[in-house]
Amino acid sequence: MLLPRLRDLREDNDLTQTDIANVLNISQRTYSGYETGSRMIPFTCLIKLAKYYNTSTDYILGLTDNPNPYNKK
Repeated sequence: MLLPRLRDLREDNDLTQTDIANVLNISQRTYSGYETGSRMIPFTCLIKLAKYYNTSTDYILGLTDNPNPYNKK
């Protein structure tokens, strides 16, 4: 599953793949696989990235074009 927004979010924040890999406690190579779609991203990493970028998992997955996070109830 190709997730182009992962790369867009990272680049918009002037971060490297290594920077984000460190946030997720994984290797840069593993993170690169998430961006290119050669590896499935675990939901725990997806949630961590949504919190890190202050967006929703739906936005990262391309299910919505609204980058704002959902309100917690």
